Amino acid sequence: MQIEASWWITAIEAPIVAALFTMIHGLRRDLQERIERSDQRESDVVTRTRDELAEFKLEVARAYVPLSLIRDVDRRLSQHLLRIEEKLEEVKRHQMAVPRLRDARSLGGVVGEDVS
Repeated sequence: MQIEASWWITAIEAPIVAALFTMIHGLRRDLQERIERSDQRESDVVTRTRDELAEFKLEVARAYVPLSLIRDVDRRLSQHLLRIEEKLEEVKRHQMAVPRLRDARSLGGVVGEDVS
């Protein structure tokens, strides 16, 4: 009993093609599920990041000093610095007046009197 070559090809080739088709279909389905899971994970990450950003913005808004308060502190600081500057100029004028007073006294003149 001789089996024909075409019968062997049909008997072996058909199951192999069916197995390859099943394998390819399974791989395609697995790949599609992985893509969907990846999309879901990315969506979860984006949502979590968006929530964290919103919380950070809220924290910054709570912790930030209002601009009006900054302006008030700047104004008060400038006023204090101007008063300090005035006091320093007064001390400088006083220190310059003392040597002139000594010079005038040592020359025997009166303060404000022309010695020439």
